[in-house]
Amino acid sequence: MLVLDRAAASWRDAAFRDLPDLLTGNELLVVNNTRVIPARLFCRRAGKQAQAPGKHSRTRREFLQAEIEVLLVRRLRPDCWQALVRPGRKVRSGERLLFGGGLEAEVIGRGEFGLRELRFEAEGNLEQAIERVGHIPLPPYIHRPDEPRDRERYQTIFARTGAAAAAPTAGLHFSPAILERLGRRGVELVELTLEVGLGTFQPIRTERVENHKIHSETYEIPAATAASIARARSERRPVIAVGTTVVRALEDAALKYEDARGKPAAEGEPALEAGRAEAELYIYPGHRFRVVEQMITNFHLPRSSLLVMVAAFAGREFLLDAYRHAVEAGYRFYSYGDCMWIR
Repeated sequence: MLVLDRAAASWRDAAFRDLPDLLTGNELLVVNNTRVIPARLFCRRAGKQAQAPGKHSRTRREFLQAEIEVLLVRRLRPDCWQALVRPGRKVRSGERLLFGGGLEAEVIGRGEFGLRELRFEAEGNLEQAIERVGHIPLPPYIHRPDEPRDRERYQTIFARTGAAAAAPTAGLHFSPAILERLGRRGVELVELTLEVGLGTFQPIRTERVENHKIHSETYEIPAATAASIARARSERRPVIAVGTTVVRALEDAALKYEDARGKPAAEGEPALEAGRAEAELYIYPGHRFRVVEQMITNFHLPRSSLLVMVAAFAGREFLLDAYRHAVEAGYRFYSYGDCMWIR
């Protein structure tokens, strides 16, 4: 774990197991308890909207046999999902997709970057059908098929609800032993749920980062979590977000609350309300952080909105210098890598 001190513009090397001893003991840790589902599915087209090749076409034998990959990225309704479909050009609105195991879907809408809206039908419970035929969507830089153990390994110890397409990976560093030590230290821990989707891992394709369009993600902040945050603020205790997904949920909720009130929350006042909402906020340099005072996060990919968010929090040049040190020191990057604590 690389410990970054923004006030001193310095850093030092540590281990994550040191975290309970490095904390003061009055902090409030906010974690994401979302659960990764087997959101990667494979199917074939039924051919409802496909035109058959000509009688002498070389592709006639392969008609409707090509495998289609579907990645569920956002649940819209109990039976409808927004999904990335590859190859998308073959999958038109009105087409039916056959996944096997009694699971089918109809394409009822389309969007940018291969996105489709799918309405599912299943023999029995839909969630159980997806669990049966789906695969854990490992990050693309892990070059192997998913394995049965990934259904547990690619989950944080907080995972218990929601339907995410990727793990909130900062939470992967925590273990029961670490949590026990944090509790003995006096650190308070609360949860929220953000269903990680396309908004988290869609790369930045625009020349200017502020022109990037970020996709929304569903989150829910329990009443107990909102009350703990309000109490921590009134007692001047630090609020530490475990992961960029927590940062996005808290800052989005705070901005919505501020807009509803028509004025910023004063120091020590409640800054957000409990409830379920869509995270639409895109955080890049210039953002004024309203709730999050410290952050635990992994090292992120270039040209990602996550890296831009962390740069907004830590300062661009300071962060890039810290990344250079991390590379030289042999820190591991990405989902199963090491982390930073930025305070």
